[in-house]
This record gives sequence, C-alpha cells and structure tokens, in this order.
Amino acid sequence: MKKIVAINASPRSLWNTGSLVKEAAKGAEAEGAEVKTFDLYKLEKFTGCISCFGCKLPEHLGVCICKDGLSSVLEEIRSADGVIIGTPNYLGDASAAFRALFERLIFPSVTYKTEPRCYNTRRIPVLFIMTSNCSEEFYDKIGYDKMLKKYQNSLNGTVGPTKIMVCGDTLQVDDYEKYGWSIFDPQAKKERREKVFPEDMKKAFSLGAEMVRNPWE
Repeated sequence: MKKIVAINASPRSLWNTGSLVKEAAKGAEAEGAEVKTFDLYKLEKFTGCISCFGCKLPEHLGVCICKDGLSSVLEEIRSADGVIIGTPNYLGDASAAFRALFERLIFPSVTYKTEPRCYNTRRIPVLFIMTSNCSEEFYDKIGYDKMLKKYQNSLNGTVGPTKIMVCGDTLQVDDYEKYGWSIFDPQAKKERREKVFPEDMKKAFSLGAEMVRNPWE
C-alpha cells in the first residue's frame, strides 16, 4: 500500500486550503493509499531551519536533526510515496508555517558539493496547492507566477516532480460587511464559492488520485 502525506499549511483547517488538501487526500485514499494528514498550525511549537548544519554531518546526512513539532512530519515524508502540501497566499508568498516546513524539508538535501548535488535519492511526486484572494489571471502580472516557479524548482530538485494547483479569487470570510471590506463584491465572491470552488475540489480529488494511480515524473 502506498503512503501519502497530506499537509495543510493554513491556520484554518476547514476553509479553502484545508478543504482542498483534504479532498486531494480523499482522491489518494480512493486509489487505495494510506494517508497521513497534518495541520501545521495544530502541531507543537516548531521553527524554520536553525542553521545547526547537523544535516551535513556524516552520521545525519540529509536528515534534519532539530527536534520539535515538525519532526514527525519530516519523518513521515521520508517514507512516503507522495506529498500533498497546501498553503494560502499571504502577502504575495506562502504562509509562515509553510516556509518553516519548506526550509526544513529542502535544506537537508543540499550537499554543498559538486557531486552529489542532492542527498535525497528517493524522489516522490509532490502536489503543491496555493489558494489566494487574488485571481489566477493576475499571477503573471504581479509576479506570483515567479514565486510559485521558485518553490516548484526547489521541490523538483530535492523532493521530486512537482505539480502546482492554484485556486484564486477565494471567499475569505462569510460576512464581508463585518470587516468593512469595501473593495470586494461579497455576492460575487459567494457565487464563485458556490459555482467554481466545487470544480476546484474535483480537480484536487483527481490530482490526489493521479498521484497514486499514475505518479507524475
């Protein structure tokens, strides 16, 4: 049985990002995979890379030795057959929790040697999901496409072949008037949530199933 690790890097486990990660996990389960799910904001306290360089020592090559709330997540990924990671777009980048995981996941594989260039030899497919208030059609206009490409290249080079799914123009809250957010059209946001978001959920499910049935290379 294949094992998939599904990670929600949003503080809201039941909103846009969390829902898409869960749906992708359901797709993987539908193909017979065992899924280990983590909500990063519910873990014990953790940090990004602390620059201890323990992962560069001969006895720990390629393995983060920092012990905190992320340790179990990183351990599960090392034995997984695929990884699903979802994050909201905060201020034009991934969430702080995602960034911490990203540092701890990527840096241990960096060798600082001409050969080998990467300590990780067990490549697995990655599904990287990003949600945002901004519509996908503006990503290339404001540089979000370059930000996503940066993450994709790093994941490609150290973890495995990475597919990106973007879900934009999301519904942020149920009641926009409560916050006085006058630049939005609340009704349009709600209608999109009702009509378009279900299609995004289907796409997430399909990608989760594909990860198990026909892993991308």
